Amino acid sequence: MELYNGRPESTEGRLEREIRVYDFLDKLGIKYVRTDHEPADTMEHCNEIDRVLEVLICKNLFLCNRQKTNYYLLMMPGDKKFKTKELSAQINSARLSFADSDDMLRYLDIEPGAVSIMGLMNDKDNVVKLLVDEDVLKGEYLGCHPCVNTSSLKLKTKDVFETYLPAVHHDMQIVKLVGED
Repeated sequence: MELYNGRPESTEGRLEREIRVYDFLDKLGIKYVRTDHEPADTMEHCNEIDRVLEVLICKNLFLCNRQKTNYYLLMMPGDKKFKTKELSAQINSARLSFADSDDMLRYLDIEPGAVSIMGLMNDKDNVVKLLVDEDVLKGEYLGCHPCVNTSSLKLKTKDVFETYLPAVHHDMQIVKLVGED
């Protein structure tokens, strides 16, 4: 895996949703480092990407309540365990579960394996609420996918939350997850 500053030179073979991410970040003046790779489908592969980017890629979970009236994108450190009960209590939403792939595509224009905060740019109606574990905000950089799981980005945390998030008209709720019952 090689590191590149900014967008790919060629868009050949890349999905439109990925190119839209680069266009949007470039329009906002947000600098990023990118690496291309095989689909990140194992923890070993994710750890290798982390090493190349020198950042901990965030674990991004797309969740909903049982009635499918509330949707959430949870960003948390990749090495933290997710406990539904712990999060439910903080956001006052019982019976959280993983949202289905159709809803993921409908609201974020993302498919399973590529969930990322970058998908919020596609949520024009602000259906999805962003939840961010406090530890994500502590790092100078964070890693995420550009709406596909064959590339990964390293961005300044400050740029993501102070420039990108307001530009996509989303707020965040900070949560504290310890991964214990």
